[in-house]
Amino acid sequence: NFNIYTIMKQKIILLSLMGLGLCAGAQQKKKAVVPKVGYTVDGYIEGLKTPYIYLSVGGKRDSVPVKDGKFTYKGRVDEPSGAYLTDQASFGEMFYVENAPVTIRGKVTELNDFKVTGGKTQQEENALKASTKSVNTKTSQLYKDYDVAEKAKDSAAVERIEKELKQLDAEEHQLIKTFLSSHPKSYVSLNKIKGMGYSVDYSEIEQLFQSLDAGLRNSAAGKKVEATIAVLKRGGNGQKMIDFTQNDLSGKPVNFSSFKGKYVLVDFWASWCGPCRAENPNVLKAYQKFSPKGFTVLGVSLDDSAEKWKKAVEDDKMPWTQVSDLKGWKNEVSTYYGIQGIPSNYLVDPNGVIVARNLRGVALERKLQEVLK
Repeated sequence: NFNIYTIMKQKIILLSLMGLGLCAGAQQKKKAVVPKVGYTVDGYIEGLKTPYIYLSVGGKRDSVPVKDGKFTYKGRVDEPSGAYLTDQASFGEMFYVENAPVTIRGKVTELNDFKVTGGKTQQEENALKASTKSVNTKTSQLYKDYDVAEKAKDSAAVERIEKELKQLDAEEHQLIKTFLSSHPKSYVSLNKIKGMGYSVDYSEIEQLFQSLDAGLRNSAAGKKVEATIAVLKRGGNGQKMIDFTQNDLSGKPVNFSSFKGKYVLVDFWASWCGPCRAENPNVLKAYQKFSPKGFTVLGVSLDDSAEKWKKAVEDDKMPWTQVSDLKGWKNEVSTYYGIQGIPSNYLVDPNGVIVARNLRGVALERKLQEVLK
């Protein structure tokens, strides 16, 4: 991805140089300067009242004025790039720009049904969305059912829903893989591989990346994804967990190597992370059930406030060891492993080898039952 810059219209200037001793009709012309073609985002979101929305492309973020729900933005990229549009309150929409006209249409009352048209890459994104729409609709409903079941403490329903969610996740994954195999030159394929870092092991991600067209892999965006994959390899199954040291709640240094001989869930979370706080009771349940069998948890907080971190630990009644360097998203351990979202975790065996990652809810209990026979 590259920075956007505003296209400046340039006039073609004709210079007529009349010199002494030359014929009166003699002229010398400079070559016309042809303006570089860029993209235009033409948007209309019915009911949008904010005076500005915000557009991010290639790491650069611009505010865009809105009038009567309409907005326009012009820019230029050197290769197809992901863009993100948000009003910072009610919606966020991801799309692609590639020096072609883009139109965005929608209503603030129907945030999940924006219509985006654009160049070839956006067309490919639309095709993929259409193929996964049914699965995503079912998944959204199941998450609502999950919240209801969890509040009602209906463990049987929770387990059933988690199983269905896992099946739907597998269906979506297969649909994406089918798309990748038929679109090896698409930047959509490249970005989908990059986004798999949370749920798919490094070995599969690497294999999918190598299946892409060589030209795409060697593009600027491809090289960035390749670098990301190299970082993800550090946390792949079979890799050794690094022996890191961070301070606990009392400021005392804790070495990961001190947990040798036990199965350890290295749990990345933060006090400000809603999904993390919702998952903490599940981790607590697993801890209480399996700690007598040689299992423990090491919480690694991505907080930057010691006060908020300590309060969350107390409120969520987490009895296991907690550490942090209080650097927020720049936590040295999470950065080393390229963690893209939290909650995130690694299950490490007694020899310090990673055997699973991102186990949540019933999946964590099942894995512990498997390894702690």
